[in-house]
Amino acid sequence: MATKKKKTKLKSLSLGRPPTVKYTASISSKATRTLIRTHHTLEKQRAKALADGDDAKAEAIAKEIEVKGGLQKYQKASLLGQSNDRGGDSSKILMEWLTPVVPMLREQLKNSHPVRMLEVGALSTTNACSKSHLFEMERIDLNSQSQGIKQQDFMERPLPVTENELFDIISLSLVLNYVPDAVGKGNMLLRTLKFLRTTKYTGNLQEFFPSVFLVLPAPCVMNSRYIDEAKLEGIMKALGFVCVKKKLSTKLVYYLFRLESATTKRNFGFKKEEIRSGKTRNNFAIVLK
Repeated sequence: MATKKKKTKLKSLSLGRPPTVKYTASISSKATRTLIRTHHTLEKQRAKALADGDDAKAEAIAKEIEVKGGLQKYQKASLLGQSNDRGGDSSKILMEWLTPVVPMLREQLKNSHPVRMLEVGALSTTNACSKSHLFEMERIDLNSQSQGIKQQDFMERPLPVTENELFDIISLSLVLNYVPDAVGKGNMLLRTLKFLRTTKYTGNLQEFFPSVFLVLPAPCVMNSRYIDEAKLEGIMKALGFVCVKKKLSTKLVYYLFRLESATTKRNFGFKKEEIRSGKTRNNFAIVLK
């Protein structure tokens, strides 16, 4: 009689990522896109193998990822994708949206009450938000590539104890799509509530804060079997957010969700249900149980 395989619960982002290897060669624009797509596909396959309890398959996929350059090569490709000649850094869009409140951000900084930003999955210390010098920045990533980025898994980050440890804005730029399973994606969005301030803001600041800056590959929203814009905004609304800004392009979608009132719900009912059919659809999904 065959024994039932033990399933491995993906408790953190780090479980969905393989070891890293050194990589120094340059990457062309076309190769960059191919590398990122391949890396994401292999990561999803590895996450599924882990969830199914197939450790042998998961290990084989991890080795394949390592042969292809691992997380470090993926991050190099992502950094190249953020360079000016590859379309620029996504935080430029956020800074454009925040133009009306720049004077207030400067005033907050001058009065020693800076607006605090947590950048999850940070790859650089020189993006538009950092170079603006308008925020008190804290940057984290699973595999830090710079001295100004703390090596940390957001899902395992200690919860704030004092008001000073809370943030006014959390950046999830091309992070949610990396989470290996649909439940994990929902848990990440839910967890942002524990790190955002709930105090009232004055003037125009209340139009933008507290908030989550969410950036995803466009196909995650525009070509998924399980997610479209209406469902994404419905999920965020259930958590207590309202969409105040958005920009859709052929490659990326950008959203700024302001937190109006953090939810106290324990059951949400957002399942992995097909809302669009077709062989060309992808399987990006967010589940809030």
